[in-house]
Amino acid sequence: MSTDTTVTWLTQQAYDRLAAELDTLSNFGRVDIAKKIESAREEGDLKENSGYHAAKEEQGKMEARIRTLILLLRNAEVGHAPESNGIVAPGTVITATIAGDESRFLIGSREIGGNSDLDVFSEQSPLGSAIIGLKVGGSTTYTTPNGKQIAVEILNVETFTG
Repeated sequence: MSTDTTVTWLTQQAYDRLAAELDTLSNFGRVDIAKKIESAREEGDLKENSGYHAAKEEQGKMEARIRTLILLLRNAEVGHAPESNGIVAPGTVITATIAGDESRFLIGSREIGGNSDLDVFSEQSPLGSAIIGLKVGGSTTYTTPNGKQIAVEILNVETFTG
């Protein structure tokens, strides 16, 4: 199990939504998948039983999501979006020129984006870590995973309203 204790900022709405998802998965989801596995087991030979293997794979994905939610909620800082004050911070909406193209996105956990159509970049991502703390008008570069240097200029920083 991961020992990552990164604090994630969440709105109360996002926290409640994720807590409800965790409750549903932990209770109803586990019961449902156990029934699917048992039903598939009763079909016989497990080696060639695609229903059984599909149910076990679904169980693995669900358990991974449960672990992710537990860590996220345990390490969440819940509250209102931080006031932007023109400085890039987790929970702010950024308008920036990236490699010559203007983009608008949210910095923080993808979970806070909820139903928003904004792209979300983690503050630990190459872009996020490069711009955290920059002010409007500030610029920097960041290195993509393939080693390419990308120029970024901050045009606007807004408070995320969810």
